[in-house]
Amino acid sequence: YSSKDLHGAEYIDSYVFNEVEDIRFNSTVGKYVGYTEHGVKNAETWNKGSELAQELGELERYCKHNAAIYYSNVLDKTGEQG
Repeated sequence: YSSKDLHGAEYIDSYVFNEVEDIRFNSTVGKYVGYTEHGVKNAETWNKGSELAQELGELERYCKHNAAIYYSNVLDKTGEQG
């Protein structure tokens, strides 16, 4: 995100095995995307199931909630000493 209102916030959840990204959920895209043969199969399954609904809620539930806390605790104090 680039402003205090968190308008441009983005949630990304990546699944990596042996240093290779198999699958990724991106809140901007709104679905899972597979990058390997195994990842593509999982993405197709997960996009049809309850996993997708859970991930879609994470931007609001986790990211924006915690970003607002961090912003008020850290970014608002930039330049202060002590």
